[in-house]
Amino acid sequence: MKKLQVSYAICALLSYSTFAVQARADNWPGWLAPQLEQHPDISAAREQLLGSWATADATDQPLHNPELYSEVERGGEENNFRVGVQQTLDWWDRKGARKDQAVSIRQAAEAQYHQLAMDRTAEVLEALIEWDAANRAATIATAQKDHFQTLLELARKRQSAGDISTIDAELTFLFLSQQLAELAELEVASLTAESRLRELLPEWSPALGGISKDEWPTLPSSLSEEELLTHPAVATARANWQALKEEAEVTRRAARAEPTVGINAGRDDGENVVALTFAIPLNVRNDFSAETRAASRAALEAEARYRSALRKQRFEFEAALAAWQRFQQQYGRWQTVAQSHVENGPEMLERQWRSGDLSTADYLQTLNQRAESLLAGIALEKQTQLALTQVLLTSGQLIAATVPPSAQTN
Repeated sequence: MKKLQVSYAICALLSYSTFAVQARADNWPGWLAPQLEQHPDISAAREQLLGSWATADATDQPLHNPELYSEVERGGEENNFRVGVQQTLDWWDRKGARKDQAVSIRQAAEAQYHQLAMDRTAEVLEALIEWDAANRAATIATAQKDHFQTLLELARKRQSAGDISTIDAELTFLFLSQQLAELAELEVASLTAESRLRELLPEWSPALGGISKDEWPTLPSSLSEEELLTHPAVATARANWQALKEEAEVTRRAARAEPTVGINAGRDDGENVVALTFAIPLNVRNDFSAETRAASRAALEAEARYRSALRKQRFEFEAALAAWQRFQQQYGRWQTVAQSHVENGPEMLERQWRSGDLSTADYLQTLNQRAESLLAGIALEKQTQLALTQVLLTSGQLIAATVPPSAQTN
């Protein structure tokens, strides 16, 4: 099991297990990262992350700049002037609350980016699973079609020799026609899955293959509260709540009056003067209590959404785990019951048919059922792997990060 540390360089982390394309099993995370980087959704998410970081930087700045002012007047024969500087004081430490808010904004932005990267990684895995299953199913259907084609030629020869009836040859043709239709559907499914993979992974090709079966992990039977809180979806909701809590505190402090002090110097009637100034707003017409209530309600709403996200994530994990366990159980039963029966190739059945021990109808039906059993096994394996991907996604153990350098905040 490989595990890469998440850094602010372009990297990829598949936590708890490394999923590997068979042709790239030695360096799948390193190969995946630049592939995801090229996807427009990841580029958009990166720019959104950088924008959120810039917003956090702006929130973390001092609130008030000093002001330089001057005035000039003429009184009689004298030119009177004053030059001064004044500063509004952050009396109630709004910057302290905004600094905490900036931390929450950064956390929410990074968690949201990780969630999108994780979703895209899950899409890649699901597309690989779909393509691998469709490709194997099409291979089975092609072999079945070729066998029916050969069988039809043999049936016509045996019909001419009087070994079988006309209805047997006709029945073989009907089975072949049905197989051609099924093969067309499976080939279209394979091409569709391949197109989806090329859209997600620009450098992927069928030669790279699908997911190595040896790389699927062993899953935990439960999800701890700590692990649940670190899931990107939950972490995003929690960070948004914290940011709005701090915003409510900033609004509450902003409703209080803050003094402005200054000092100026100049000349007045020929005399040098120095003065101190002090000003404070009087919140008598508007005490800004409505803004405070609105910010508090927004924080309470965000808290409720966080609780909902936490609850939703827990139940989604439990549902995904239950689905995976059921598919895994049924796939195991198929391997035990069906696989040993389908190992008997069509050659043995053909010998029985040639010797007359097996009728044409029974022979064709047995071949068809054998192929259906193989396809059912592929479908069960596909659903098992898709369910496993959902478990990793809902548990937050499937993480792919392609985070731009933190220094690039402009």
